[in-house]
Amino acid sequence: MMPASSSPARGSHTLAEILSQPEVWRSCLHGLPQAAAFQAMQTKARSRRPWLFIGCGTSFYLAEAAAGSWSQLTGHPARALPASEVLLFPQSAQLAEPGLQSVIISRSGRTSEALRAAELLRDKYKVATLGITCALQSELAKTCESTIVLPAADEKSMVMTRSFTSMLFALVQLAAEAAAVPNLSSSLETVETALASTIEKWNDRVETFVASHTFADYIYLGQGPLFSVAREAALKVTEMSHSYAQAYHTLEFRHGPKSIVAPHTCIMFLLSESGMQAETEVLLEMKDLGGTIISVSDRAGDSVRQASDLLFELRTGVSEPFLLAPFVVPGQLLGYHTGVKKALNPDEPKNLSRVVLLD
Repeated sequence: MMPASSSPARGSHTLAEILSQPEVWRSCLHGLPQAAAFQAMQTKARSRRPWLFIGCGTSFYLAEAAAGSWSQLTGHPARALPASEVLLFPQSAQLAEPGLQSVIISRSGRTSEALRAAELLRDKYKVATLGITCALQSELAKTCESTIVLPAADEKSMVMTRSFTSMLFALVQLAAEAAAVPNLSSSLETVETALASTIEKWNDRVETFVASHTFADYIYLGQGPLFSVAREAALKVTEMSHSYAQAYHTLEFRHGPKSIVAPHTCIMFLLSESGMQAETEVLLEMKDLGGTIISVSDRAGDSVRQASDLLFELRTGVSEPFLLAPFVVPGQLLGYHTGVKKALNPDEPKNLSRVVLLD
């Protein structure tokens, strides 16, 4: 049977690409262990060296999430920077740090700032460079010492959806391989299978939710690596629906920003396992203040279930780094359906181009 994501009736490239994520992850994850660049980096990743993840826009949020999960899984130092910071403030970026390994992320492999950052790292600072992209025969591959390529994750849409999650999953898999995480393959397959079995239902539920709600503000909250996922989810609703969105660390939201909470405020909580109790307290407080609550969790407690206006659960039982990619999916769907409701075309958001190229 033809998968729903490839059905011509879907129409939108963006929606088809969002719904195709589980099958694309499966394709990428099965092919990665045989890729020469991936195999070579496993050896490097086992040494205790600092890692620097670099990207622009969505790829920067991907870099942040990858750095956070890298430290969680390997115990080794990792950080993330926008490519622009590397170019404009190289001294504060600490590029001369001994043994530094950089990872430059670009869906197209053509983003000007990413390429210039890779060249600067390679030529001036003699930093090892690993590229990760979805494009075959890219400029990034020519610039970096080695490159991981995920062509199955590439997209026709301007907005990054499956490319974000697939490249993030690949970097989490690399970290987990380096850390010799037990039952790695089964954890990855569990996440992919769980999302595959529920993503169509998630899509229907978001479409129904959006049809019956109108919001003035969108807030996305997460802690640890999930903060970067919250930032990416906020960007999706901004790109696809031209809505104003903000992301905060969950517990920081009560330090001032909560003043905007009202029934027309949509607040999406990305709930971590390690911070569940404290994050749930914030969720219940925002519900009491009148906010409309969307919760994303692997396993939600009774209080979260009762307080949520819309709840997404995976119920996998896997460790947190493997949940970063699927946790962004509700945010992608919310952005898409909000854009459609506003009679916009999420495939072609205004003022945007698929690749940012500088003169």
